[in-house]
Amino acid sequence: EVQLVESGGGLVQAGGSLRLSCAASGYTFDDYAVGWFRQAPGKEREGVSCFSNSDGRTYYANSVKGRFTISSDNAKNTVTLEMNSLKPEDTGVYYCAADKRRLCLGYDHWGQGTQVTVSS
Repeated sequence: EVQLVESGGGLVQAGGSLRLSCAASGYTFDDYAVGWFRQAPGKEREGVSCFSNSDGRTYYANSVKGRFTISSDNAKNTVTLEMNSLKPEDTGVYYCAADKRRLCLGYDHWGQGTQVTVSS
């Protein structure tokens, strides 16, 4: 069974940092592109970042460029999203997802999400 589990969310003050992790079981992230998404209250889900371990391709939404970094630890089968200089508008539920096509365009598996709250 394929499962994705997010962790690392919490409450942080504006300007602070958080490190989100996405751990996979049932398959290896090397075979997928892995993306991070977020959904704020009253807003649609938006893509934040994506990483293809096989091709070394990365993507960042314009709103997080220069502040967030996505990386992969192959030994631990984990993808991490480092979030720095956090802003209140970064608040939302963050999800990781895996794309079997490695294109960062469509996603086959989703985690349950982890809450990130940034206070002023």
